[in-house]
Amino acid sequence: MRETTSKEKMLKKIRKALLEKRDNPYPNLEDTALYEENSEYLEVLFAEQLTAVSGQFVYCEDEIQFIENLLHLADQKSLRKIYCWEPALQNLLTTYEYPFYSTDTDFLQAEVGITLCESLIARNGSILVTNANAAGRRLSIYPHIHIVLAYTSQLVLDLKDGFKALKDKYGSDLPSMISNITGPSRTADIEKTLVLGAHGPKELYVFLIEG
Repeated sequence: MRETTSKEKMLKKIRKALLEKRDNPYPNLEDTALYEENSEYLEVLFAEQLTAVSGQFVYCEDEIQFIENLLHLADQKSLRKIYCWEPALQNLLTTYEYPFYSTDTDFLQAEVGITLCESLIARNGSILVTNANAAGRRLSIYPHIHIVLAYTSQLVLDLKDGFKALKDKYGSDLPSMISNITGPSRTADIEKTLVLGAHGPKELYVFLIEG
């Protein structure tokens, strides 16, 4: 009589287990929150997670402090080719006489793209963006430095909360491009060496304004 192999024994146990009917041990799993909601500390969690993926977080009490921090960054890195295409953001920069390119003139020499966003995802420090605004896709992809201006009211805990906000805002007319940015562009395809900026910006800054 042939001896039963270890593999056959294992398969027999699996078949037996599949045939047995058991009650679901977690009947309410779908309705159970994955993470504890704590909106009071969302900005702290976002800052920690963004920093962990090589992003830069800058907290601003108001728009004036945002402009001051932007001036400091531009001076520190000698940035001149700064592009901004969204009207609301253009109005803000114009109010404080901050220079920027409002068209795609000389875009191949762009150093910085400044955009708004849809939501900030606190759990993984990522930024939800779409092509529904004038910035489109290019400003968050092409320049070496991507600066995002966001407000604390845009902070959500998880991706599902960000997608819910999109559905509430756009209804059935969702943008054709929805992207989740987590830190600067990176790859380790070549000799498993991490390289930043291979397929997009080398640096990512999020300026968060209270509001």
